[in-house]
Amino acid sequence: MSLQTVRRPFAVDDYTPLSQHQQQTPESFFDGKPVLFYHATGAKAWIPKSQRDKLPFFPTDLSSEPTAPENSAVTDQAEESVEQKVDIFVNSRDLSLFSPSAERGVSIPYQQITIHAIKKLHSSDNSVAFPAVYLQLDLADGGADDDDFDTVELTLIPPAPAPATDASSTTPDDGDARSAEATRLFEAISECSNLNPDPVQDGEDEDDAGDAQILFEGDYEPIEGLPGAFVGSGNGGLPPPMPGSGGWITAENVHEYFDEEGNWIGGDGDEEEAVRGELGEGAGAVHPREEDGQDGEGKGVNGTGEEVEVKRPRRE
Repeated sequence: MSLQTVRRPFAVDDYTPLSQHQQQTPESFFDGKPVLFYHATGAKAWIPKSQRDKLPFFPTDLSSEPTAPENSAVTDQAEESVEQKVDIFVNSRDLSLFSPSAERGVSIPYQQITIHAIKKLHSSDNSVAFPAVYLQLDLADGGADDDDFDTVELTLIPPAPAPATDASSTTPDDGDARSAEATRLFEAISECSNLNPDPVQDGEDEDDAGDAQILFEGDYEPIEGLPGAFVGSGNGGLPPPMPGSGGWITAENVHEYFDEEGNWIGGDGDEEEAVRGELGEGAGAVHPREEDGQDGEGKGVNGTGEEVEVKRPRRE
């Protein structure tokens, strides 16, 4: 899964609006149009000049210097940047950006976004701060899990919201409106990133925090299709003891079951009687292994009287 270059402009009709998605139950959670969480046209995209060849909508001959009013913050940048106007489509499948002037765009898998954060672009005199969303992309084939890094620093500056046309409406301060728009973009990317987690690599254990635990006894809700299994709590507590077990072996009572050398000594007689009463006569009895295939009366294997050589593999 890697970044894809796109030649056709993205369209709102390519997606299901989030408001519509939330009001209906989809026929399938895997097919159909991706859900559009955020959309903006005419946003500004900045990238360090030395990295512009890494994204297809930053061609050398069309990339321009940053424009006003955010260009007053260029002096705070560690490296000279170039700008491109883009349309932003934050959707449930990927982050899609398209530049009408360059006539090309990209679909960025969320697994390749290693960092995203709200960034303040301060003017040279610190009198004005322009909110933006900072992205660090890892374009290596393995994404964030690749040992070889090919990073790109991309800054997205959402367009300022249009002023309200209704005279009865109150128009928020331009700085507050810009900040709110950047927050909307950031939160949309965050939510869609959560919908597209990094795949589990070979040798890694899936994070099972909060998953149901399978227990085999107790007053718990049964699991359908698994007779005798019940759903336990996810708080890590011990399940109830098995019938006749006499309880759990803990640090407080381990001396009742093992000696100082770790040899099993069992519980007291009352518990052994409880086991027999629960499981029947003979429960808990230990039978010695018979040597050379003979039983206690000299009979051979399966009572045939024949001597059979029994070989056991030697284990170190």
